Amino acid sequence: MNYLAFDKTVMINLQESLTREVLRTNRKGAYHCTTVVDCNTRKYHGLLVMPVPDLGNENHVLLSSLDETVIQHGAEFNMGLHKYEGDSFSPNGHKYIREYSCDVVPRTLYRVGGVILSKEKVFSMYENRILIKYTLEEAHSETTLRFRPFLAFRNAKDLTQANGAINETHDSIANGIKMRLYPGYPELYMQFDKAVRFVFEPYWYKGIEYPKEQERGYPYKEDLYVPGYFEVPIRKGETVVFCAADIETEPSGMQKLFEEEITYRTPRTSFFNCLKNSAQQFYFRPNETDAYLLAGYPWFKVRARDLFISCPGCTLSIYDPVRFEKILHTAMPAMQRFMREGVPDEVIKEIDAPDVSLWCSWAIQQYARSEGLDKCRELYADFIREIIRYLISSSHPDLNLSANGLLYADGRDKAITWMNSTVNGRPVVPRSGYIVEFNSLWYNALCFYRELFSEEVESDVTETIAAIEKSFPETFVNGYNYLFDSVSGSTVDWSVRPNMIFAASLPYSPLSKLQKRAVLDIVTKELLTPKGLRSLSPKSEGYRPDYTGAQYHRDLAYHQGSAWPWLLGAYLESYLCIFGRSGISFVERILISMEEEVRLHCIGTIPELFDGAPPFTGRGAISFAMNVAAILRVLQILKKYNVE
Repeated sequence: MNYLAFDKTVMINLQESLTREVLRTNRKGAYHCTTVVDCNTRKYHGLLVMPVPDLGNENHVLLSSLDETVIQHGAEFNMGLHKYEGDSFSPNGHKYIREYSCDVVPRTLYRVGGVILSKEKVFSMYENRILIKYTLEEAHSETTLRFRPFLAFRNAKDLTQANGAINETHDSIANGIKMRLYPGYPELYMQFDKAVRFVFEPYWYKGIEYPKEQERGYPYKEDLYVPGYFEVPIRKGETVVFCAADIETEPSGMQKLFEEEITYRTPRTSFFNCLKNSAQQFYFRPNETDAYLLAGYPWFKVRARDLFISCPGCTLSIYDPVRFEKILHTAMPAMQRFMREGVPDEVIKEIDAPDVSLWCSWAIQQYARSEGLDKCRELYADFIREIIRYLISSSHPDLNLSANGLLYADGRDKAITWMNSTVNGRPVVPRSGYIVEFNSLWYNALCFYRELFSEEVESDVTETIAAIEKSFPETFVNGYNYLFDSVSGSTVDWSVRPNMIFAASLPYSPLSKLQKRAVLDIVTKELLTPKGLRSLSPKSEGYRPDYTGAQYHRDLAYHQGSAWPWLLGAYLESYLCIFGRSGISFVERILISMEEEVRLHCIGTIPELFDGAPPFTGRGAISFAMNVAAILRVLQILKKYNVE
């Protein structure tokens, strides 16, 4: 049986199937996303969702869905599925599904009477194009397929309503039509690999609902425009390929295109292969020279902190150092522009966050551990030196180097750490002063710099390292043997938060082994869940474990109890550092719980966060780069232990 497969009992049960989503992306930032039964439950869902640079930086849904109908002896069997008011679903095409698998490409098998029809979908890696191959596996009489395209032509964050402003004009092209509903959008080319009949029959399907948006407190009803339908006869054993793209495609080459795209895919036949596939889906190449990592799907763009935290896991841990080098080749000039001129980057957002350079140094450190110090010196030595000198000189507007060697950050009025949720313009978790992970990363960066340059290290660097080794435990270790989250003068944050774990997990730590063990113990007791580390202990004031409701309520819970899988990576790494081989079985048991997720939410990947209390439901973005990267790094570390 396929690693990612679901039988009829799951597919016809909408409570089960509608929670499972499927995502396919390309290198240009476009994607296809829906549920395993092809019923869109989010405004972000669609068959073809893509950037439209002329309309800004957001993605846009061009083709929302495609309803297929099997026709035999004049009887019509519609295999589409949409949700309408009052929990009404129509046309209930899911009842014809017999199985679904998603190892190489998403494949759905339908049975309608004596007809068995398979549907396979491929999203082109380098073009904004989706290809859907239909194969008539079994039929006892003449069969016709009918296709109704549901068009949106809207920002993925908005919804559309029936209106008179659309352009209903369509132009005939090879085996299909092209349309553009509104100015500023590209043409949408809808074609088949064989001759079809298009019947112009314009109609607005009104009141389609997206329950995930309703759960999140957003508008959730939409009207979609259907210009008509395509019809094509199909014989037993024959295949028909449908193509939707922003460029015209040669029909005779569609079958070959489909097969070529499959050769690029990593078969999702194991947990590792699922995460490898997922990591590759974050790659973003808007042009021939630049390479990035998107922070997540379906709504995140490129964010500096996420990029550097994710880069080692999404490249080095899947044996792709060249990809790491390409991403850093793009990110380094952006970092240098900010450090030298204070100029933010147009693509890499939030590059001004004070910990970004620290995470950048950590990412390069992982490259050195993977590819060797000599190769790292050759590529990144000068850049690392520039980062260290930049931070020592207190050139960052929100960071200052204190006499005790620690970095002091001003976060009273704005969110400056990864805990960045805000309400009414104010941070929900105001973290200011000496911030624990900032200074853990700072000590690690200085020691890595010393390792990289050996005898050429400046005296102020060695002096700062020595100062931190004294001041860090004096500042952060409290009487209960865990670490303050932040310290600002006489104001200390006693909240038990996961940020202290980095002082135990990083390659260089200012803590003793006993102090690291104490940190690990309290994180285990109060923050560890099967799905990640809670962002706040249940014993601390303000604990909110459920990331549900409207935006305001979710913002309050975002970093006040929700569990984050990316933190689990640091936790498990520190666990192995402390317990060595005796900790392997514990780590493997934790990973079993994470492996369950690749079948429960977005198939083959890990969502952004989870509720901090049972049943630990997945929330937020359906695929999140930092989480995927963190678990890939743990799998890589485990592999080294198993080899030894």
